[in-house]
Amino acid sequence: MTDASPGPDTSLELDAAARRSHFIDLTPLRVSPAFARLWCGNTLAGIGTFVTNTAVGLHIYDLTHSTFMVSLVAWFSLLPMIVAGLYGGAIADRFDRRTVALSASTVAWASTVVLATIAWLGAEHVWMFYVITTVNAVAATIASATRQAITPRLLPKEQLPKAAALLGISAGVMVTVGPGVAGVLVARAGYAWTYTIDVVLFFAGFFGLWTLPHIKPEGERPTARGFRSVVDGLAHLRNAPNVRMSFVVDIIAMTFGQPMVLFPAVGAIVIGGGSVTAGILLASFAVGGILSSLGSGRVTGLRWQGRAIRDSIVAYGLGIVGFGVVLAVTTLGGSAVASMDFGDVNRWALAGAALCLAVSGGADNISAIFRQSILQAAVPDQLRGRTQGVFTVVVTGGPRLGQMFAGTLATLTATWVPSVVGGVLVVVLVVVTVAKVTSFRDYDALDPRP
Repeated sequence: MTDASPGPDTSLELDAAARRSHFIDLTPLRVSPAFARLWCGNTLAGIGTFVTNTAVGLHIYDLTHSTFMVSLVAWFSLLPMIVAGLYGGAIADRFDRRTVALSASTVAWASTVVLATIAWLGAEHVWMFYVITTVNAVAATIASATRQAITPRLLPKEQLPKAAALLGISAGVMVTVGPGVAGVLVARAGYAWTYTIDVVLFFAGFFGLWTLPHIKPEGERPTARGFRSVVDGLAHLRNAPNVRMSFVVDIIAMTFGQPMVLFPAVGAIVIGGGSVTAGILLASFAVGGILSSLGSGRVTGLRWQGRAIRDSIVAYGLGIVGFGVVLAVTTLGGSAVASMDFGDVNRWALAGAALCLAVSGGADNISAIFRQSILQAAVPDQLRGRTQGVFTVVVTGGPRLGQMFAGTLATLTATWVPSVVGGVLVVVLVVVTVAKVTSFRDYDALDPRP
């Protein structure tokens, strides 16, 4: 079993023109069995991860009845995740990436075992959740950065946008199935069984990694170690405005447009329905992502990817504004429902909120397809681990900043305020920022430059 050698560059314009079907292109799964196994294993393991993430938020809310206490999961794990992403990327550029991913995944699995154990023993204390989820987040950050650095070694360059679309399907399935399963299990079977599901599903991820070939970094490996290696990797971003901008616009979107931390409160005091409503709202975001990936057959052939990212994030921000407006109308119009019983849910409000989140999820996924394509096509392999480490810090740390923003602002004002204010900020800041960096706005997939 060996790495797939990159094939000749393919004109994306010709590829888009030749492909008449809008349905997702499955070619990456056919040309690389190793990528197919990694994709399938990571999808199943990721479902378990979202089961646990959703359950932890619901569990803390049940113990404290405080959205702010739920948002503290983000506060405690943010700095360790940043450090882990940066150092993890440096490790992935120095050692066999398969070994690094397996080691980090083992630590993440062990932390989930501990979480399930304390739930079975009935020894739940809020501080334990913060410690365990921080350890899990650190390990998952390193594993994710390493897996993303592996993908370009398994596929030709022209297949990377199509692979990113498949990863969008994977992420959508995780977020759709995971929270839905968590909501039902928490309501019917309790938290201990819910966490145990993640423990079992984790083994699928191990299988996908175990069956990979050894993947050592190509080119000159970093001679510096530790912090110096991290600095050398970051220095590359000074001369990579397009990669850097892909990080900036995503940070904007995730910091001001992440309402997920509000879902337990929305289900408890605004729309009603409790944990089931929270699960539906999370799933709605993912459904939009799945649908956009399923219809990405020709989208992945777009040439001007910087403009596609800008337009997608603007659509994302507008969807988040719409979600906030639905909550505002429900609350200020006197139709809020304070009930944990799904039979008492405000169904019109739930439908409107779910639709807005689906629009945002679809737009976010299209943005992610092109951001990941830019990162994987324009960065040399010997820097890919460290650059993916920064990317992983952005995509995992950004939502935590968003949880901090939304949780804190909702505590100080009202549940609907963070989405309305944050969504407007996303639209304005992204349009202004992209307009100032013309190389990113005019990024050409036929001539990928960092």
